[in-house]
Amino acid sequence: MSHGRTGTTRTPIQLAALVVGAVFLLVGILGFIPGITTDYDTMKFAGHESEARLLGLFQVSVLHNIVHVLFGAAGLVLARSVSGARGFLIGGGAVYLALWLYGMVVDHHSTANFVPFNTADNWLHMVLGLGMIALGLFAPRGRGTRA
Repeated sequence: MSHGRTGTTRTPIQLAALVVGAVFLLVGILGFIPGITTDYDTMKFAGHESEARLLGLFQVSVLHNIVHVLFGAAGLVLARSVSGARGFLIGGGAVYLALWLYGMVVDHHSTANFVPFNTADNWLHMVLGLGMIALGLFAPRGRGTRA
C-alpha cells in the first residue's frame, strides 16, 4: 500500500553522516547564542583570549563556531552519497584526531592556540575522531531506510 510518500533511501552510513553533520551545525549555531555560551561578551574572532564557553565548558570563538557550522554543512551535503558519507566520517574523524593531538601539544596560552582549544575541547576531539572513524568503517553501507 502506498502512502504517497516519495523520498530517497538512506543507508545507515548516510544516516550517521547526516546526524553527525546536523549536530555539528547545531553546535556551531549554539556557540553564537548568549546563555548557552557563557561569557559571551568575551568572545573574540579567534585566539586563546576568547573566554566564551559553549555550555560553560568548551572554549569557543567566532572562528571555532564558523568551523563547526561549515563542517556540519559539509556533513549534510556529503551524506547524500554512501562514498561521501564514508569520506566525511573517516576524513572528518582523522581531522578531529589531528586537532586532538595539536591541542595536546600546543600551549593553550600561546598564539598557536588560535581556534581556541581547552582541555575539554581536546578530549571531546579525541572521542569525536574515534567515533567518526568507527562509524565510517563499521556502519553498514546498504539496506537503507526511507527518508
